[in-house]
Amino acid sequence: MGYDYKYDIKGISFGWETENGKFTYEGEDAVLFWISSAMKTFFDTIEEISGEEASNLVFESTGFRQGLVVGQYFEKMKEVSVQEAAEMITNTYATAGWGLTIINDLDFETKTFTAFMKDSWEHKVNVAQGKEKGGNFLPAHYAGVFSGLFNTNIWYKITQHQLEGHEYSIIEYFPSDVTIADNIHQLARKKESEQIKKLESLVEEKTSELKALVHQLSSPIIPVLEGIVVVPLIGKYDEERADQLIINTLNRLPSYKASYLVLDLTGLDREIGPHAVSLIEKIGSAARLIGTKTILVGISSTLGIEITQSNINLAKFDCFQTLQHGIHYAIGQMGRKII
Repeated sequence: MGYDYKYDIKGISFGWETENGKFTYEGEDAVLFWISSAMKTFFDTIEEISGEEASNLVFESTGFRQGLVVGQYFEKMKEVSVQEAAEMITNTYATAGWGLTIINDLDFETKTFTAFMKDSWEHKVNVAQGKEKGGNFLPAHYAGVFSGLFNTNIWYKITQHQLEGHEYSIIEYFPSDVTIADNIHQLARKKESEQIKKLESLVEEKTSELKALVHQLSSPIIPVLEGIVVVPLIGKYDEERADQLIINTLNRLPSYKASYLVLDLTGLDREIGPHAVSLIEKIGSAARLIGTKTILVGISSTLGIEITQSNINLAKFDCFQTLQHGIHYAIGQMGRKII
């Protein structure tokens, strides 16, 4: 099947096979899109899904890699100089609707040059998007083109955007160690680091909430009778948890008008450390200062050994084997009895 229409424009061939829905550019399958609608929607969708930072890297990486293929193709044409290849490429792009690109100050020794771009398709997409800053697909694309032509990694710096009100976008190009792969990995590490920080923040928040809950629930004050409260010590106490218990107990004892504080030690962790023994002495002594006497109940053999080996004297507190005995003693000392 031949072409329905075929034209040569400045040496570039365009062809259409309308029955097959086929369009060719220089003999290769091509496709046409409306810039302000279809291409805008394409860019908008990528940015919406990926986010601004990631989508910019996608456009930059894609532009560079496409340009690298073009540059490497022309670099293999030994009969064509870099200058000639640059002119052929920019002229070809112009016929394809890529806008006007002028290469100035091309230096073969330093491998540097400056590109002036006007009314590119990317600029028109950015205008349709209502952006205030131009994109980086085409700047990166020409970096890829000349990386292939020079066989040296070329990078770029945008000195002005047409979108900012200038007649041209101006981009400076130069050899650089910057690579697309490095940029991709850098963004991946940044995203990973941000995610780790979010997780750490969440863990820290939940840990704080859990600690607050543990402090609230692990050592409650239980009023059993008028003037008598019980505080069960549960689990293992480090310095922070011990201090929290002392503060919590002393702040709440006056509201119960407690004459006796019964410390139930039955639930202490088997691995009793020095903080636990010190806690018992501190909380009992502090309670005495506000007029509350302390009774110790449920001292295990392990705790008894720990107390004996320490320099802390708990003999000033009355001690009983069970909670029931301790409460009965407190009732009796208050001149009451259970009928």
